[in-house]
Amino acid sequence: MLFLQPPKQQMAKSIFTILLVAVSMLTGCRSEKAPTKPTISESEDSLTKVSLQLNWFPEAEHGGYYTAALYGYFEEEGLEVEILPGGPNSPVIQQLVSGQADFIVGNADQVLTSRAKESGAVALLAPLQNSPRCIMVHEESGIETLADLKSMTLGISAGRAFALYMQKHLPMEDIKIVGYPGNPSIFANDQNFGQQAYVFSEPFIAKTLGANPRTLMVSDIGYNPYTRLLIATQQRIASEPKLIEKIVRASQKGWIHYLKDATKTNEHIHSLNKEMGSAILAFGAKTLQSLCLPDELSEDQLGKMTLERWTQLRDQLIEIELIDDTVNPVDAFLPTN
Repeated sequence: MLFLQPPKQQMAKSIFTILLVAVSMLTGCRSEKAPTKPTISESEDSLTKVSLQLNWFPEAEHGGYYTAALYGYFEEEGLEVEILPGGPNSPVIQQLVSGQADFIVGNADQVLTSRAKESGAVALLAPLQNSPRCIMVHEESGIETLADLKSMTLGISAGRAFALYMQKHLPMEDIKIVGYPGNPSIFANDQNFGQQAYVFSEPFIAKTLGANPRTLMVSDIGYNPYTRLLIATQQRIASEPKLIEKIVRASQKGWIHYLKDATKTNEHIHSLNKEMGSAILAFGAKTLQSLCLPDELSEDQLGKMTLERWTQLRDQLIEIELIDDTVNPVDAFLPTN
């Protein structure tokens, strides 16, 4: 038996059915056109892309910057930083001024000498508070201080600020100066040969070559510029202050992390520079700890700079006639809050 609904109920049901179908159709159309979540590539496209030019081939001395990239500290600040390797005599200041690089890594004396030529270079962060520059001699030579250097051949870059300062303040009796050899191979085979070095690099290599090196720190005679600085132009600082804050903050995080745990970053550096093996990179990272965080500095002060240090360096560069007193140390660095 077929039971028929009353006409009003039947009409009401029909209207309800039509409305239900219509809603379903609208919902289906809306879901097809609804925006999807951004993909990783789309998120990456929103990052601000900048370049960081190194002063040398990738080594432990750049570890903090690579750590900031590797562990996402730059990305956390909305930055995509391309780290560009350098090499011998990399013209980092020229690359900065010409706009080939947005940021560079260099030394404090480079900042001041370039400002004498109106480069507008400004230091943002000083990861290495103490200079790693040293003179490497043989333990068997009997030379114990820089003042003892005499009657030998010395491989140094004679026109560099540290070399000029040494020649001004040390007897350098009967010293034959030749060009920096680039590696310790000559040193390892000549007991009467000394050379410039970075304390975290060449001494380690010299030992692997069978030599017994002694390192004499140039900072012991008072020449101690900040090194491996993060540097920008004063124009960029004025026009993009937020960008400056971000890259400084991320770089500082990277350096703090690297000094605590360099393992993963050192593996990455080795992949970029095969000459840097795990042993020398580990030695470098360990040596950097006291250079970056001397006893008077806490972790949160890493990279800080003082006007006193910059003024002292300015006066030293005037003394060796690389700049004159028109260079104002106040303008050479970004004060730390």
